[in-house]
Amino acid sequence: MKPCRDVIPRVRILSPSLIELHAFTAVVETGTFSRAAERLSVTQGAISRAVLRLEARLGLVLLERSGTGARTTPEGRCYYDRVHKPLAELEAAVPARRGGRPRELRVSAISSLNMRWLVSRMPSLQAQHPDLHIVFKPYWKDDDFRRDDVDCWLQTRLTSTSRWPAHVKATYIVGREIVPICHPRIAAQMREPADLLRHPLLHHTNYPDNWAVWCAAHGVDTRGLRLGPAFDLAAGLIEATAAGLGVAVVQRCLIEQDLGQGRVAMPFDLTVSTNRGYYLCVPRSRTETSEVAAFRSWLLAQAPA
Repeated sequence: MKPCRDVIPRVRILSPSLIELHAFTAVVETGTFSRAAERLSVTQGAISRAVLRLEARLGLVLLERSGTGARTTPEGRCYYDRVHKPLAELEAAVPARRGGRPRELRVSAISSLNMRWLVSRMPSLQAQHPDLHIVFKPYWKDDDFRRDDVDCWLQTRLTSTSRWPAHVKATYIVGREIVPICHPRIAAQMREPADLLRHPLLHHTNYPDNWAVWCAAHGVDTRGLRLGPAFDLAAGLIEATAAGLGVAVVQRCLIEQDLGQGRVAMPFDLTVSTNRGYYLCVPRSRTETSEVAAFRSWLLAQAPA
Protein backbone atom coordinates (compact mmCIF):
# COMPACT_ATOMS: atom_id res chain seq x y z
CA MET A 1 0.00 0.00 0.00
CA LYS A 2 1.39 3.36 -1.01
CA PRO A 3 1.81 5.88 1.79
CA CYS A 4 -0.79 8.60 1.88
CA ARG A 5 0.76 11.78 0.61
CA ASP A 6 -0.56 15.29 0.03
CA VAL A 7 -3.75 14.60 1.95
CA ILE A 8 -3.69 18.28 2.94
CA PRO A 9 -3.46 20.37 -0.23
CA ARG A 10 -0.45 22.56 -0.48
CA VAL A 11 -1.21 26.26 -0.43
CA ARG A 12 1.21 28.76 -1.84
CA ILE A 13 1.64 31.56 0.68
CA LEU A 14 1.98 34.90 -1.05
CA SER A 15 1.74 37.26 1.90
CA PRO A 16 4.93 38.27 3.74
CA SER A 17 5.71 37.39 7.33
CA LEU A 18 4.66 39.60 10.23
CA ILE A 19 8.33 40.14 11.01
CA GLU A 20 8.87 41.65 7.57
CA LEU A 21 5.72 43.79 7.80
CA HIS A 22 6.58 45.10 11.28
CA ALA A 23 10.10 45.96 10.14
CA PHE A 24 8.86 47.82 7.05
CA THR A 25 6.14 49.81 8.84
CA ALA A 26 8.54 50.70 11.67
CA VAL A 27 11.03 52.17 9.18
CA VAL A 28 8.28 54.15 7.44
CA GLU A 29 6.92 55.51 10.73
CA THR A 30 10.26 56.38 12.35
CA GLY A 31 12.13 57.46 9.23
CA THR A 32 15.32 55.46 9.85
CA PHE A 33 16.43 51.84 10.21
CA SER A 34 18.13 52.58 13.52
CA ARG A 35 14.99 54.05 15.10
CA ALA A 36 12.92 51.17 13.76
CA ALA A 37 15.39 48.79 15.42
CA GLU A 38 15.01 50.64 18.73
CA ARG A 39 11.22 50.49 18.49
CA LEU A 40 11.19 46.73 17.85
CA SER A 41 14.10 45.96 20.20
CA VAL A 42 16.18 44.23 17.50
CA THR A 43 19.38 45.07 15.66
CA GLN A 44 19.52 47.47 12.73
CA GLY A 45 20.82 44.60 10.60
CA ALA A 46 17.74 42.53 11.40
CA ILE A 47 15.49 45.36 10.25
CA SER A 48 17.48 45.79 7.03
CA ARG A 49 17.38 42.08 6.22
CA ALA A 50 13.64 41.84 6.89
CA VAL A 51 12.91 44.78 4.57
CA LEU A 52 15.13 43.29 1.86
CA ARG A 53 13.25 39.98 2.12
CA LEU A 54 9.97 41.85 1.83
CA GLU A 55 11.12 43.73 -1.27
CA ALA A 56 12.38 40.50 -2.84
CA ARG A 57 9.09 38.73 -2.10
CA LEU A 58 7.03 41.54 -3.63
CA GLY A 59 9.43 42.32 -6.45
CA LEU A 60 9.26 46.01 -5.55
CA VAL A 61 11.59 48.69 -4.20
CA LEU A 62 9.71 50.01 -1.19
CA LEU A 63 12.27 52.32 0.41
CA GLU A 64 14.87 54.77 -0.81
CA ARG A 65 17.90 54.61 1.48
CA SER A 66 20.11 57.60 2.20
CA GLY A 67 22.69 58.67 4.72
CA THR A 68 20.06 60.53 6.74
CA GLY A 69 17.34 57.88 6.76
CA ALA A 70 14.82 56.23 4.49
CA ARG A 71 11.69 57.31 2.70
CA THR A 72 9.07 55.41 0.78
CA THR A 73 9.00 55.08 -2.97
CA PRO A 74 5.56 55.60 -4.59
CA GLU A 75 5.10 51.80 -4.50
CA GLY A 76 6.27 51.75 -0.88
CA ARG A 77 3.81 54.44 0.17
CA CYS A 78 0.97 52.61 -1.58
CA TYR A 79 1.91 49.34 0.09
CA TYR A 80 2.22 50.97 3.53
CA ASP A 81 -1.23 52.55 3.17
CA ARG A 82 -2.67 49.10 2.47
CA VAL A 83 -0.98 47.13 5.25
CA HIS A 84 -0.51 49.38 8.28
CA LYS A 85 -4.15 49.42 9.40
CA PRO A 86 -4.68 45.64 9.14
CA LEU A 87 -1.39 45.19 11.01
CA ALA A 88 -2.62 47.48 13.80
CA GLU A 89 -5.88 45.52 13.96
CA LEU A 90 -3.94 42.29 14.40
CA GLU A 91 -2.02 43.85 17.28
CA ALA A 92 -5.21 45.13 18.90
CA ALA A 93 -6.80 41.67 18.58
CA VAL A 94 -4.24 40.13 20.94
CA PRO A 95 -6.05 39.62 24.28
CA ALA A 96 -4.51 41.05 27.41
CA ARG A 97 -2.60 38.45 29.38
CA ARG A 98 -3.51 38.26 33.03
CA GLY A 99 -0.44 38.55 35.12
CA GLY A 100 1.65 39.24 32.02
CA ARG A 101 3.65 42.26 31.06
CA PRO A 102 1.45 45.40 31.07
CA ARG A 103 0.86 47.40 27.94
CA GLU A 104 2.96 50.56 28.03
CA LEU A 105 1.96 54.03 26.87
CA ARG A 106 4.55 56.80 26.92
CA VAL A 107 2.97 60.22 27.46
CA SER A 108 4.46 63.70 27.44
CA ALA A 109 2.03 66.07 29.16
CA ILE A 110 2.29 69.79 29.76
CA SER A 111 3.14 70.24 33.43
CA SER A 112 0.16 72.22 34.71
CA LEU A 113 -2.41 69.91 33.13
CA ASN A 114 -0.50 66.88 34.36
CA MET A 115 -0.34 68.05 37.97
CA ARG A 116 -3.72 69.77 38.24
CA TRP A 117 -6.03 67.62 36.14
CA LEU A 118 -4.57 64.39 34.79
CA VAL A 119 -2.83 62.68 37.71
CA SER A 120 -5.83 62.94 40.04
CA ARG A 121 -7.89 61.02 37.46
CA MET A 122 -5.38 58.22 36.93
CA PRO A 123 -7.14 55.77 39.31
CA SER A 124 -10.10 55.83 36.94
CA LEU A 125 -7.86 54.92 34.01
CA GLN A 126 -6.26 52.10 35.97
CA ALA A 127 -9.67 50.74 36.92
CA GLN A 128 -10.82 50.70 33.30
CA HIS A 129 -7.52 49.44 31.85
CA PRO A 130 -5.62 47.60 34.59
CA ASP A 131 -3.05 46.29 32.10
CA LEU A 132 -2.24 49.75 30.72
CA HIS A 133 0.93 51.20 32.21
CA ILE A 134 1.42 54.96 31.73
CA VAL A 135 5.01 56.21 31.60
CA PHE A 136 5.34 59.99 31.78
CA LYS A 137 8.14 61.38 29.65
CA PRO A 138 9.72 64.85 30.00
CA TYR A 139 7.74 67.74 28.56
CA TRP A 140 9.51 69.90 25.98
CA LYS A 141 8.11 73.36 25.35
CA ASP A 142 9.02 73.42 21.64
CA ASP A 143 8.43 69.73 20.95
CA ASP A 144 8.10 68.86 17.25
CA PHE A 145 6.13 65.64 17.96
CA ARG A 146 8.77 63.45 16.28
CA ARG A 147 10.41 61.97 19.37
CA ASP A 148 10.88 58.21 19.48
CA ASP A 149 10.50 57.99 23.26
CA VAL A 150 6.91 59.34 23.28
CA ASP A 151 3.72 57.73 21.94
CA CYS A 152 1.40 60.70 22.44
CA TRP A 153 1.48 64.25 23.74
CA LEU A 154 -0.90 66.39 25.79
CA GLN A 155 -0.08 69.86 24.55
CA THR A 156 -1.71 73.27 24.44
CA ARG A 157 -2.54 75.09 21.24
CA LEU A 158 -0.22 78.07 20.94
CA THR A 159 -2.75 80.71 19.87
CA SER A 160 -6.46 80.92 19.12
CA THR A 161 -5.75 80.79 15.37
CA SER A 162 -2.60 78.67 15.11
CA ARG A 163 -2.65 75.38 13.20
CA TRP A 164 -1.07 72.13 14.26
CA PRO A 165 1.79 70.86 12.08
CA ALA A 166 0.62 68.84 9.08
CA HIS A 167 2.20 65.66 10.47
CA VAL A 168 0.20 65.87 13.73
CA LYS A 169 -3.31 64.59 14.46
CA ALA A 170 -4.72 66.65 17.35
CA THR A 171 -7.89 65.93 19.37
CA TYR A 172 -9.26 68.62 21.67
CA ILE A 173 -9.68 67.39 25.24
CA VAL A 174 -10.31 70.24 27.70
CA GLY A 175 -9.20 73.70 28.84
CA ARG A 176 -10.50 76.36 26.45
CA GLU A 177 -12.44 78.26 29.14
CA ILE A 178 -10.76 80.62 31.58
CA VAL A 179 -12.29 82.02 34.78
CA PRO A 180 -11.21 84.58 37.38
CA ILE A 181 -9.89 83.26 40.71
CA CYS A 182 -8.65 84.83 43.92
CA HIS A 183 -8.15 84.06 47.61
CA PRO A 184 -11.50 83.42 49.38
CA ARG A 185 -10.87 86.43 51.59
CA ILE A 186 -10.57 88.67 48.55
CA ALA A 187 -13.60 87.07 46.90
CA ALA A 188 -15.76 88.19 49.82
CA GLN A 189 -14.99 91.82 48.92
CA MET A 190 -16.04 91.51 45.27
CA ARG A 191 -19.31 93.08 44.10
CA GLU A 192 -18.85 93.37 40.34
CA PRO A 193 -16.29 92.17 37.77
CA ALA A 194 -14.57 95.56 37.62
CA ASP A 195 -13.55 95.11 41.28
CA LEU A 196 -10.93 92.62 40.12
CA LEU A 197 -8.87 95.47 38.67
CA ARG A 198 -8.26 96.88 42.15
CA HIS A 199 -5.93 93.96 42.85
CA PRO A 200 -2.63 92.85 41.27
CA LEU A 201 -3.46 91.06 38.01
CA LEU A 202 -1.32 87.93 38.01
CA HIS A 203 -0.79 86.56 34.52
CA HIS A 204 0.90 83.85 32.44
CA THR A 205 4.04 84.97 30.63
CA ASN A 206 2.95 83.19 27.43
CA TYR A 207 -0.61 84.55 27.48
CA PRO A 208 -0.57 88.16 28.74
CA ASP A 209 -3.74 88.94 26.75
CA ASN A 210 -5.93 86.59 28.81
CA TRP A 211 -7.01 89.41 31.12
CA ALA A 212 -7.97 91.66 28.19
CA VAL A 213 -9.92 88.81 26.58
CA TRP A 214 -11.85 88.07 29.76
CA CYS A 215 -12.55 91.73 30.57
CA ALA A 216 -13.76 92.51 27.05
CA ALA A 217 -16.12 89.53 27.16
CA HIS A 218 -17.75 90.71 30.39
CA GLY A 219 -17.97 94.46 29.89
CA VAL A 220 -15.00 95.50 32.01
CA ASP A 221 -13.24 98.67 30.82
CA THR A 222 -9.70 97.65 29.87
CA ARG A 223 -8.29 101.17 29.61
CA GLY A 224 -7.03 100.96 33.17
CA LEU A 225 -5.66 97.43 32.80
CA ARG A 226 -2.25 97.10 34.46
CA LEU A 227 -0.75 93.63 34.64
CA GLY A 228 1.02 92.50 37.78
CA PRO A 229 3.52 89.65 38.41
CA ALA A 230 3.97 87.02 35.67
CA PHE A 231 4.40 83.26 35.96
CA ASP A 232 5.55 80.73 33.36
CA LEU A 233 3.21 77.99 34.61
CA ALA A 234 -0.52 78.04 35.29
CA ALA A 235 0.25 76.04 38.43
CA GLY A 236 2.37 78.97 39.62
CA LEU A 237 -0.52 81.36 39.02
CA ILE A 238 -2.81 79.19 41.11
CA GLU A 239 -0.34 78.92 43.99
CA ALA A 240 0.26 82.67 43.98
CA THR A 241 -3.48 83.29 44.04
CA ALA A 242 -3.94 80.85 46.94
CA ALA A 243 -1.24 82.79 48.80
CA GLY A 244 -3.23 86.00 48.36
CA LEU A 245 -0.74 87.73 46.04
CA GLY A 246 -3.43 88.88 43.61
CA VAL A 247 -6.12 87.70 41.20
CA ALA A 248 -5.75 85.61 38.05
CA VAL A 249 -7.64 84.14 35.11
CA VAL A 250 -6.86 80.46 34.52
CA GLN A 251 -8.33 77.39 32.84
CA ARG A 252 -11.30 76.18 34.82
CA CYS A 253 -10.22 72.55 34.55
CA LEU A 254 -7.03 73.29 36.53
CA ILE A 255 -8.67 74.55 39.72
CA GLU A 256 -11.13 71.75 40.58
CA GLN A 257 -9.22 70.49 43.61
CA ASP A 258 -8.27 73.98 44.80
CA LEU A 259 -11.90 75.11 44.71
CA GLY A 260 -13.00 72.00 46.57
CA GLN A 261 -10.35 72.54 49.25
CA GLY A 262 -11.20 76.22 49.63
CA ARG A 263 -7.69 77.34 48.65
CA VAL A 264 -9.04 79.63 45.93
CA ALA A 265 -12.45 81.01 45.01
CA MET A 266 -14.25 82.14 41.87
CA PRO A 267 -15.67 85.55 42.70
CA PHE A 268 -17.73 85.46 39.49
CA ASP A 269 -18.77 82.38 37.58
CA LEU A 270 -18.06 84.08 34.27
CA THR A 271 -16.10 82.19 31.64
CA VAL A 272 -14.70 83.04 28.23
CA SER A 273 -13.14 80.78 25.61
CA THR A 274 -9.54 81.35 24.55
CA ASN A 275 -9.95 78.91 21.63
CA ARG A 276 -6.74 77.20 22.76
CA GLY A 277 -7.07 74.43 25.33
CA TYR A 278 -5.27 71.11 25.67
CA TYR A 279 -5.06 68.53 22.88
CA LEU A 280 -4.00 64.93 22.57
CA CYS A 281 -1.43 64.86 19.75
CA VAL A 282 -0.11 61.86 17.82
CA PRO A 283 2.00 61.72 14.64
CA ARG A 284 -0.10 60.87 11.60
CA SER A 285 2.64 58.62 10.23
CA ARG A 286 2.43 56.17 13.12
CA THR A 287 -0.01 53.31 13.24
CA GLU A 288 -2.47 54.02 16.05
CA THR A 289 -2.10 51.44 18.78
CA SER A 290 -4.84 50.11 21.01
CA GLU A 291 -3.11 51.88 23.93
CA VAL A 292 -3.39 55.31 22.29
CA ALA A 293 -6.99 54.64 21.27
CA ALA A 294 -7.92 53.60 24.81
CA PHE A 295 -6.21 56.64 26.30
CA ARG A 296 -8.00 59.03 23.92
CA SER A 297 -11.41 57.50 24.65
CA TRP A 298 -10.80 57.75 28.38
CA LEU A 299 -9.65 61.38 28.15
CA LEU A 300 -12.71 62.38 26.15
CA ALA A 301 -14.96 60.68 28.69
CA GLN A 302 -13.24 62.51 31.56
CA ALA A 303 -13.41 65.97 30.00
CA PRO A 304 -17.16 66.66 30.47
CA ALA A 305 -16.85 65.76 34.14
